[in-house]
Amino acid sequence: MSFWKFIKRIWLDVVALVVIGIVFVVPFIFIVLTAGKTQKEASTFAFSMPANFLLWQNMREVMAFGNNRMWLALWNSMLLTVGSVTLLVFLAALVAYVMQRRGDRMAAFVSAVMLAGLIIPPAVVPTIFLLQEIGLYKTLIGLILIEVALQLSFATLIFRTFMASIPKEIDEAAIIDGASPTQLFFRVILPLLRPAMITVIVVSAVAVYNDFVGPLYFLPGAENVTAQLTLYSFISQFNTRFNLLFANVIVITIPPLIMFMFFQRQIVAGMTTGAIKG
Repeated sequence: MSFWKFIKRIWLDVVALVVIGIVFVVPFIFIVLTAGKTQKEASTFAFSMPANFLLWQNMREVMAFGNNRMWLALWNSMLLTVGSVTLLVFLAALVAYVMQRRGDRMAAFVSAVMLAGLIIPPAVVPTIFLLQEIGLYKTLIGLILIEVALQLSFATLIFRTFMASIPKEIDEAAIIDGASPTQLFFRVILPLLRPAMITVIVVSAVAVYNDFVGPLYFLPGAENVTAQLTLYSFISQFNTRFNLLFANVIVITIPPLIMFMFFQRQIVAGMTTGAIKG
């Protein structure tokens, strides 16, 4: 094979790698370099190596800032993420199962409502009034319910798409064997939804963990701080410590990055299996 034929075969891959490097890799390198600088060096926003690489020291200072405020923020974010994703998976799987197995007008109406949930933005002020009326404003439970409502449409769509690949004959066989509707779902259908479940868990967990607006509006208060809101700690009107700000970004990026590294194959499988078989 000649050199030019080889170039013609791989040029598209090379262009894709260059674009990915510019869009994703270069900004990440800039964040790491800035997080390893002193406050004076970071304020210049120069794409250069620091005189002394202080990334670990800056990350330790971020963790200890405000009487170990970051540890409280990570704990609150973990509780918020685990609670929201657990309730979300349970509700979305149930709704998707009913919608997929029913073909009447009610199922079509619910599908339209779910689609609208992906398009229509949330109403912040009425939601705050509602949470205040039921006594859940500024509470973690209230924000968990908000996160579930925001993610429910997407999670249901993923479950329903995968549910289409499960034959209805499995339901009929289980009913003939004497399974009740509850047993049918939890013992037969739910174990088959494992790929879609992993997809919903990982994608929704990252979305809830990275949510900045939700905690800002619905969970105010110093004791309710989440990981994303700690970015305010190093920003002020007259002085911004960019080195610690970027170190903070790295700290709060580590958990979702680890999740994607371990579950990327399951995410792709869960999002494509239903489309291929259904």
